[in-house]
Amino acid sequence: MVTASTPLDVEGRHVATIGHDLLLDELMARTAKGHLPGSYNVIFRDDGQLITHPELKLDGTVAYNIRDVSLSGGSTQFGSPEQRAHLRHIFERVMARASAQSVLELPEHGEFLATIRLGGTGWNFVTVLPEKELTVPALLAARYVLVFGLASLVLELAIMFWVLREQISRPLLDFTHATERIATGNFQVQLDTRRQDELGQLAWSFRLMADEVQRREEALRQANEGLEQRVDERTRELKDVHRQLVQVARQAGRAEVATSVLHNVGNVLNSVHTSAMLAKERLVGLQVDDVGQLATLLEERRDDLATFLTQDERGRNVMPFLSGLGQHLRKETHEAVSLLDEVGRYTEHIGTIVKLQQNYTRTPRLNEPAHLVELLEDALRINSAGLTRHEVRVERHLSPVPQLLTDKHKVLMILVNLISNSKYALDAAPAEQRCLTLRVEAPAADRVRIEVSDNGVGIAPELLTRIFQHGFTTREEGHGFGLHSSALAAQELGGTLTAHSDGPGRGATFTLELPCTSPEAA
Repeated sequence: MVTASTPLDVEGRHVATIGHDLLLDELMARTAKGHLPGSYNVIFRDDGQLITHPELKLDGTVAYNIRDVSLSGGSTQFGSPEQRAHLRHIFERVMARASAQSVLELPEHGEFLATIRLGGTGWNFVTVLPEKELTVPALLAARYVLVFGLASLVLELAIMFWVLREQISRPLLDFTHATERIATGNFQVQLDTRRQDELGQLAWSFRLMADEVQRREEALRQANEGLEQRVDERTRELKDVHRQLVQVARQAGRAEVATSVLHNVGNVLNSVHTSAMLAKERLVGLQVDDVGQLATLLEERRDDLATFLTQDERGRNVMPFLSGLGQHLRKETHEAVSLLDEVGRYTEHIGTIVKLQQNYTRTPRLNEPAHLVELLEDALRINSAGLTRHEVRVERHLSPVPQLLTDKHKVLMILVNLISNSKYALDAAPAEQRCLTLRVEAPAADRVRIEVSDNGVGIAPELLTRIFQHGFTTREEGHGFGLHSSALAAQELGGTLTAHSDGPGRGATFTLELPCTSPEAA
């Protein structure tokens, strides 16, 4: 037993002594039994003397020193050598700790130590807790958390899937079906415009767009009907012109020339039609609808227009949008004007070709200065739509040549025919390998040469002597007029038109040579 006494003084006079007795056997029993689940308690002194241990069994006169291997005062029945070594490690770890450190780790035994020093006795109270007593519950708790977390995630994903399907996927599917109906010409689309979110606004805008497209479709239909009527009138006029030309050709004995003229007119008319359609597409593609929507937006915010343009998110985008729209309109207008200019040039060339047939019965037209490179570029522009449609890549090798004094419309007619024939010859080649090569050079001081080469179907050797005959062609839809009329025109210009090919499938080269007479010398 240990007794603790405390004297009690009142106003400097001893009046009593308070004492408390503590039974050491009871302390030992409470130390051994009062512990956390899976742990045990140990008490030892600083000098290594073991005070109590749950497995220590002494007869009251025997003491065990943790530092020593032997016992003092008799024999003991305490544990195995491994248990004594374990206890020694606990003692050394506790004595080596820092003064403020109360929780220690014993990694070699997989344990945690909680220690506190008992004041006045020089004893150390240590609770030994195996690491598995913490990790196993923690692992179970983590497993429960993981299971519940996965269940919660699956539930959230299911809810999200339902929300996305009902609130987003189905409305977007409705938009898809609506676009398909509009693409087929059915403008009666049903969309949910009652929603107050972005999809509702999009549905309302889509509905307005469908109405506007329907209105424009109707206007376009009416315009097409009028255009078809005008085309019919023009066609009848062209038929009359053609009939008159045939009659004049028959009367003058020039049916061959008239046929050649019509062939070249057809080539140029294709380019005129293509340029006109491209110009129409440019005009239709102008963002006029955006201007109307912007005007509607500004009309809605008329009362606070300044605030809307400076503070509202959409309002701050109005000026950049107008700037971009202006640039777009200028660009599209410029391209449409360029296409219409080309239509004008092609139309002028048609008129010149039609008048060519009169040159056989009248005085030949006067020659005029011409740039071969410019004529070659005009011929490419006339065939640009067909070259694009046939996916033909054009390579240019243009050397400087002097200006010529020649009939540039005849030269242009020859170049248009050669480029058109090469375009059709490339149909048999793969799209990525189709190449048209144009070369301009001056082989001599008084001659200029233009070569038109392709890597298309080629020409068999036995056909090289026949391709310039009137009516001869290897294409089912061909007429056999272009090369014949081109060869005749080259002779009239004082030049030559020749063809070369290494055989079928190895391409062909047509060479036009013209005399070089400068305007100054003339």
